[in-house]
Amino acid sequence: MKLGDPRKAFLVPEGGKVKLTEKGADDLSIFPDGSKSDGEALFAEIALQIKAQQKVLYAQGKHRVLVIIQAMDTGGKDGCVKSVFASVDPQGITVKSFKKPTEEELAHDFLWRIHPHVPRSGGITVFNRSHYEDIIAVRVKKLYEDEVWKRRYRHVTDFEQMLAEEGTTILKLFLHISKAEQKRRLEARLRNPNKHWKFLPDDLADRERWAEFQHAYEDLISKTSTRHAPWYVIPADRKWFRNLAVGRLFADTLQDLDLEYPTVSWDPEEIRIND
Repeated sequence: MKLGDPRKAFLVPEGGKVKLTEKGADDLSIFPDGSKSDGEALFAEIALQIKAQQKVLYAQGKHRVLVIIQAMDTGGKDGCVKSVFASVDPQGITVKSFKKPTEEELAHDFLWRIHPHVPRSGGITVFNRSHYEDIIAVRVKKLYEDEVWKRRYRHVTDFEQMLAEEGTTILKLFLHISKAEQKRRLEARLRNPNKHWKFLPDDLADRERWAEFQHAYEDLISKTSTRHAPWYVIPADRKWFRNLAVGRLFADTLQDLDLEYPTVSWDPEEIRIND
């Protein structure tokens, strides 16, 4: 079963304008004839590819890969991370979540808490929420004056350009769900006692601001998708398709790095292991 190119289908080009209402959260156009079972089978193949690629990435110790994931509440950030990166050697990956800033973090510039967690050579780092929370939350919840979040667009693009020029490949994903799907997922949490801990009253307060958050994300993605750090808007109403699209996108990103195992300075034919 053939899958189209998510890099072409879901890329927001530099200077492009995003309108989320025009992007279907259940868009399966790059997999028109595929079923859920077909998608899961193809994803299993992609996961093996990612596993093999990551081994070479780690061994080569040359490239750095940063994956940034943003979404509305219940958008599937945790599930995406668990599924797409499940086959990766834990030695080669770090997952970092950025929640409400601490007092110590607030005593510094907003990128102070971000920079120590970018990937090292040979490593993959996944930001499950990121420095973009310090634009979205500040804007929608009016935590500071408008001038604060407006100038942060420039700060984050400059920061990401520096990372890219220093050798970091950046992949930014917005997991796009519909308001109806969010309602279903919130109700599912209420029905399952094992998921009550994931439900917060603030989730409902943020849901009342759905249109504000959507508009803020549209503006943010439009202004911060660049050639060196592009945004992709991933249809995420169907979890299996979200995983498939993100997996293919990530595998193709690694493929473009032209990975290869490092050469050694000695001849293995000359090595003898004593009994």
